[in-house]
Amino acid sequence: MSARGRFISLEGGEGVGKSTQLDALRHALEGRGLQVVTTREPGGSPGAEAIRDLLLKGDEARWNPRAEALLFAAARSDHIQKTIVPALQQGQWVISDRFLDSSLAYQGEAGGLGIEAVRDLHRFGSLDFLPDRTLILTLEVGEAAARARVRDGSAGDRIGSRPPSYHAAVDAGFRTMAAKEPGRVRLVDAEGSPATVTARLLYALGDLLP
Repeated sequence: MSARGRFISLEGGEGVGKSTQLDALRHALEGRGLQVVTTREPGGSPGAEAIRDLLLKGDEARWNPRAEALLFAAARSDHIQKTIVPALQQGQWVISDRFLDSSLAYQGEAGGLGIEAVRDLHRFGSLDFLPDRTLILTLEVGEAAARARVRDGSAGDRIGSRPPSYHAAVDAGFRTMAAKEPGRVRLVDAEGSPATVTARLLYALGDLLP
């Protein structure tokens, strides 16, 4: 039987370059002979993708903060059961574009629900299943916002289009998680060329690599 794979989550606010780095990190790990599955949140399984449409489409008032947090938790539970755990059991590495720490930062910190309240939902819905390593890409909030505007124009989704104060709180939430769980969560500077950022991500995974 293959050894269990590793689960890596890639996190960060809007405009930090997660999509670019997700692909680059996958290629880098495959170059080391690893089998790699990439996925995303919300989504990553048929049930979770259905919930993704509920979460990201519609106007800002579509869901209150508690309902939004519950939907994210429900999607994550299905994602773990249907996609992540089966891949890990087959010895594959899984990289997810967002996971629990996004809910902690977005709904817990920026949304005002409290980090521990949102973590409690995860303990119930997903038995507190955690990544082996969480990599949070960081940029100055103003630069990240400028990148997001170039990427999306004026048509961001209902969460990405929230005001700058919200995204500053998201950034603060991510940094709180890194301070609380330094063994699992690492901050990675997203400034510089894509290749430079990928090298930083690999360095942050160095102790997990075969």
